[in-house]
Amino acid sequence: MYILAIDTSTRSCSAALIEDQNLRAELTIDTGETHSRHIMALIDQVTGVAKAKIADVDGFAVTCGPGTFTGLRIGMGTVKGLAMALDKPVAGVSSLAALAVQACCSDHLICSLIDARREQVYCRCYRCQDGESVRPCTPERVCSLQEAIGSIDESAIFIGSGALLYASHISEHLGSLARFAPFFQHTIRASTVALLGRKKLISGDTEDLAGFVPAYLRKSDAELNLEKQCPAP
Repeated sequence: MYILAIDTSTRSCSAALIEDQNLRAELTIDTGETHSRHIMALIDQVTGVAKAKIADVDGFAVTCGPGTFTGLRIGMGTVKGLAMALDKPVAGVSSLAALAVQACCSDHLICSLIDARREQVYCRCYRCQDGESVRPCTPERVCSLQEAIGSIDESAIFIGSGALLYASHISEHLGSLARFAPFFQHTIRASTVALLGRKKLISGDTEDLAGFVPAYLRKSDAELNLEKQCPAP
């Protein structure tokens, strides 16, 4: 079973192809440029390196949020277009869950934090279940860092761009309870998205493409500015 996965939910852009549970090829870049400039090239490269064709893909996996508004639209739009053209299923994967799986190596609480700008983070806490999957123990939300970590009273592993950005604040608040994933794990890998997507595809937990939309968690700046200019009566 070939699964092509992509992630464009944050600054980085990643594509991977797995065959069953084996990674065939993966590329991840962080150029600061719009993902639309690179995502199709990354897909071409990973399929080429794996000596596979896009028509060989049995299903797709893609991060559906939370994350950057433009990035999510690019990634999900790309996958939806390919899936419709090939008549293949799609599995949506939480970007916070993908990060948590990359830190799934102990019994510590795992706290996924993605920088949401405006001094906020997208966050969710998880528990490792079996060494390769995680169970959420808080809801996905966007909030201040203080709200995100204020109730943590045990050893926790922090991972994601928000963890990197606010590492000193987290350490100051939690002291020895705060642990941080290695630097190379803070970037979402498409191979992680592929493995999470594989479980959903096998179980039939796939997306209705017509109603498959990003999980933004908050309104865009454009929407907020429009509300300021045109307040509801």
